[in-house]
Amino acid sequence: MKEEKVLRVLTKGLKNYCKKNGFHKVILGISGGVDSALTASIAVMALGKDNINGVYMPSKFSSRLSKKNAVLLARNLGIHLLEVPIKRMYSSYIKTMRKVFSAKDVDTTKQNIQSRIRANILMAYSNKYNYLVLATGNKSEGLVGYTTLYGDSAGGIAPIGNVYKTDVYKLSTFINQKLKKEIIPKSILMRPPSAELKPSQKDEDDIPPYSILDEILKLYYDKKITPKKIIKKGYNKEIVNKVVKMVKISEFKRAQSPNPLKIK
Repeated sequence: MKEEKVLRVLTKGLKNYCKKNGFHKVILGISGGVDSALTASIAVMALGKDNINGVYMPSKFSSRLSKKNAVLLARNLGIHLLEVPIKRMYSSYIKTMRKVFSAKDVDTTKQNIQSRIRANILMAYSNKYNYLVLATGNKSEGLVGYTTLYGDSAGGIAPIGNVYKTDVYKLSTFINQKLKKEIIPKSILMRPPSAELKPSQKDEDDIPPYSILDEILKLYYDKKITPKKIIKKGYNKEIVNKVVKMVKISEFKRAQSPNPLKIK
């Protein structure tokens, strides 16, 4: 991947998309993670810092580091950052549906509610002020369905939806190197990926490490190589079969997700 070319294409693509659809400003959730950091950076390059609105929406599972990262990123980019806690909204949901949520554990259903609350907040700002909502998901998550339908997948466009997670890190690092300063905080780049929808959550609790996942996805999805041939290349059979299954059963999510910006 040629980082400079990809960034140029994504920046131009987002700028043109906003112009064609009549949007002058955009809004996105700033989680303190690398995906939203890269998306916000691309948005600033495309539209200018004064036209970017970030929203940090912490829950009871959000760490102090997440807030620190979100604030630092916004400061480095020069964008406006609004904080809208979702703890009370989430508690109200759980209380209202207490007959459904009898278990105390934070299962997938409860996790997804948090994500959908955040989407509702972003869409409210979009409706009120005519902001385009940017979905911040990457290609790796989208292909295996590691996303919440009508939650973090919601938006008018997905700027990095065609960028694999491992390439998200490469692009983020390149931005810092190109500008010769730490735009995307090192604390974001060094942090293990986490949705922070339950205690001590890490992405790798649910999916293979991105270094392995992306290699398999590129072979299976991009190059159309069969699982059998991928396994013959030396990849773990169980992991390959798991990834392939995840791709197949998440087609319904991809069909309802915002279009990603094209890279090629």
